[in-house]
Amino acid sequence: MRNMMGSWPFVFAFFGVMVAWAVVNSVFYLGGRHGKHGFDPYPYILLNLFLSMLAGVQAAALLIAAKRADAISSEIAMHTEKNTEDLKSLVNENTVLTEQVKKNTDLLEEIHRHVTALSPDAGTMDTDNEART
Repeated sequence: MRNMMGSWPFVFAFFGVMVAWAVVNSVFYLGGRHGKHGFDPYPYILLNLFLSMLAGVQAAALLIAAKRADAISSEIAMHTEKNTEDLKSLVNENTVLTEQVKKNTDLLEEIHRHVTALSPDAGTMDTDNEART
């Protein structure tokens, strides 16, 4: 019901029928002889008709707005789900890289300890030796 009544074709068709109703009734009322024979007594019932038309259009406009809001919410939910999956994969990749860096740091420290144990002066600069060359 929302998809049919909440559409612009319905709104325009509704307006068309109501305007045709009002025009035909006015022609009959104004064209009648002596007794004014419109098929809808003027003016209060016709006024009621126009107020009902307004209510019908308002309901259709609300249905159109609800459909649009649903569509927007659906798009946002799909986008958020995709971004969440992308972020999860990035976090997992970052975790793997961090663990690899930690392992490499441990290996570097172990190599440094072995080199330092073999030659305590390794890694320091000899300024006297540089001055001679």
